[in-house]
Amino acid sequence: MQKGLAAGALALVSAATCLILAPAASAAPDACVTVTLRTGGNEGVGTTVNKSSTSSCHDLNLVYAHDAAGDGYDAYAGRLYHSSTGSWKTCDAGYIGVLDGSYAVDRYVLCTDVSDGTKFTVASKYDSGDTVKIVH
Repeated sequence: MQKGLAAGALALVSAATCLILAPAASAAPDACVTVTLRTGGNEGVGTTVNKSSTSSCHDLNLVYAHDAAGDGYDAYAGRLYHSSTGSWKTCDAGYIGVLDGSYAVDRYVLCTDVSDGTKFTVASKYDSGDTVKIVH
């Protein structure tokens, strides 16, 4: 009986080890892309970036802000380029007030459901030239 139990336990341990060591399937990217850019002024255009087509993120998330004027605060808006009209439009979230610092993804969502390849920028409400990091 003890011999049977030992053999059964060994079989379970072996099976569990195989499950743990088996490679995980990965068809889709599981990471977002982060870019650092300079902001434009109110309703303006700063550094422009194209939304990543290899990222699993669909929104523009502000994860870091540094106000160049030294006030420690500004309001930021994501802006998307509409090639059909040749114009920049501020996303529905509008301007979001943010203190200087780092933030978790999804805390400050500047734009939602941005299509791959869309050109975007970030505008500062009170001044330009701030540094922001956007996860997209």
